[in-house]
Amino acid sequence: MSDSLDLAAFPADFTWGTATSAYQIEGAAAEDGRSPSIWDTFSHTPGKVDNDDHGDVACDHYHRWPEDIALMKRLGTDAYRMSIAWPRVMPAGDGPVNAPGLDFYDRLVDALLTAGITPNITLYHWDLPQALQDRGGWTVRDTAEHLAAYASVVAERLGDRVTRWATLNEPLCSAWIGHLEGRMAPGLTDLTAAVQASYHLLLAHGLATRAIRAAVPGAQVGLVTNHSTVEAASTRPEDIAAATRMDGHINRWWLDPVYGRGFPADLRELYGVELPERPGDLDTIAAPLDWHGLNYYFPATVTDDPRGPVPYAREIRVPDVPRTGMDWQIDADGLEALLLRLTDDYGVRELYVTENGSAFPDTVSPEGTVHDPDRARYLEQHVSACARAVRKGAPLAGYYAWSLLDNFEWAYGYDKRFGLVHVDYETQTRTLKTSGRRYADIIRAHRQMRP
Repeated sequence: MSDSLDLAAFPADFTWGTATSAYQIEGAAAEDGRSPSIWDTFSHTPGKVDNDDHGDVACDHYHRWPEDIALMKRLGTDAYRMSIAWPRVMPAGDGPVNAPGLDFYDRLVDALLTAGITPNITLYHWDLPQALQDRGGWTVRDTAEHLAAYASVVAERLGDRVTRWATLNEPLCSAWIGHLEGRMAPGLTDLTAAVQASYHLLLAHGLATRAIRAAVPGAQVGLVTNHSTVEAASTRPEDIAAATRMDGHINRWWLDPVYGRGFPADLRELYGVELPERPGDLDTIAAPLDWHGLNYYFPATVTDDPRGPVPYAREIRVPDVPRTGMDWQIDADGLEALLLRLTDDYGVRELYVTENGSAFPDTVSPEGTVHDPDRARYLEQHVSACARAVRKGAPLAGYYAWSLLDNFEWAYGYDKRFGLVHVDYETQTRTLKTSGRRYADIIRAHRQMRP
């Protein structure tokens, strides 16, 4: 029960929200001037996504957003982390603005505010316009500059009402999974391309930060990164070294440059790829942040794998531990540890958990209900981890559950369900799950503590 949680640890103005992303829920893939993104291309390539699923319709949020805002109200959340679809606003990636696309987000922001829900906007959640990919995508510097121009357009339109902005979501996934492992769009397996993409993504973050602040005086600008705690599979020196490499690959490579330390020397040597640096870039990347968003799902336990791909460390499956339907290990202590690492090692001034959630198989009962005790338990465990981190000094200001809705889960298609709300993809019927009711109870209990 929520009364067993240490909700008193959280400040009175703590933000409780939900999160989604444009390609995963909007649908309307070819409506009102939207152009294809790299995820349209990738998901329509046979064999790339489970069941050959795609986001053409998804949750049809583009048409059903009033119903989805009503669900947020029912949960009692006071914030909504959403992303803007770049190919809906600037179909060519640069150049002319598509007025109907920008108008959609204008209406959505107004409706959220009318409902008492604060929008937290992410400008880039992986849906690069295919037109820019055709010109080199994240492997070329121009794309970083185009993101900044797109950021200016959106910020100038919405900045009179929106103050909290994230430049990028999980650049690690865009670079490493999309360009090195090939399991996400654009589906490349090229170390040089991946390292170049990682650099230009972080440069884009810095340039977009500058652009947002120029357009919106007083804007609160942040970056959303995903991280895992990393442990060695044994006490062998080789495994301990492998854990250091993996920690660099998934954590330090993305945090050190943003916090003024430059790109880690040990990783630069490991990758052996020359960075496309220009004078002043590191200062741009390290522009001071107003807040940092942490996405956390699972820990990593690794062993040395000298014949494998970079970083020559292989994750192993730890036996006899609880797991989600994604086969991801459940370890709420990892969330606490990462919040404290960002606080103590990087001096983050304001933190948000911008994504945290779990996929489990769901069944709709004959009465039309969805009972998901495993997801509800996961939620409570991780909210408890947040409370412990706050007690130890983490400047945690909010928690966004992933996700409001079941949705298109990237390469996993529609089989993996993370939502607090169940979506019947044939009828688009929304059903609040037990976990959603539990989240509403947590929010209500915390609010009742306010003076």
